[in-house]
Amino acid sequence: MANILVVDDELGIRDLLSEILNDEGHNVELAENAAQAREARLRGAPDLVLLDIWMPDTDGVSLLKEWSASGLLTMPVIMMSGHATIDTAVEATRIGALAFLEKPITLQKLLKSVEQGLARKPKALGIAPTSVNAVRTAHVGASSYAPNVVHTHVVQNSHINSAGANDNVPWSNLQSFDLNQPLRDARDAFEKAYFEYHLVQEGGSMTRVAEKTGLERTHLYRKLKQLGVDLSKGKRTVG
Repeated sequence: MANILVVDDELGIRDLLSEILNDEGHNVELAENAAQAREARLRGAPDLVLLDIWMPDTDGVSLLKEWSASGLLTMPVIMMSGHATIDTAVEATRIGALAFLEKPITLQKLLKSVEQGLARKPKALGIAPTSVNAVRTAHVGASSYAPNVVHTHVVQNSHINSAGANDNVPWSNLQSFDLNQPLRDARDAFEKAYFEYHLVQEGGSMTRVAEKTGLERTHLYRKLKQLGVDLSKGKRTVG
């Protein structure tokens, strides 16, 4: 059983998600805007947040930035939207969102995302996940890194101590995304890291990667070739 905060300005969405998650045995708190979400977060960190992007007072991405900047992003957050672009999804992931659900949300995708989110809940306060099994370990402009570059450690089966340091960092452990480059190039760099990660997760199986990423196998193969992804990386072990 987990405590889940659902933030969405649509009453029907709140009621539906609440009903489904209650049936799964979770405790659900509802917020219809960012103000209510802030109050709920200050009362205590939920185990998971389902956060709508488009809301009338403050949008979900701005609220995510606010929590991240103030050190309150200590729980997994899954973004939801029916109109967001891939750029918005990438931005939310960069800030600290765990995943992105496109509306209308299917029951299967909802339950799977919630299960994955609860499994990824960081045990150390102050560590905010940036994607499934990814932990953001550096900040833009940190003195030991180049300015305007986002650095993330991609972590699997490695221990994270209370200070946020990695005792065991696997291959391709440091991903750098230069914020000064054109958007298309930055997006390609992110997508390359994304697919390389899933190749490792699925042991190089194109079929399983296609299922995990929601792409048709032929389309996936063309995409990997276009991005210059080294398919041999999927055969490596991690941890």
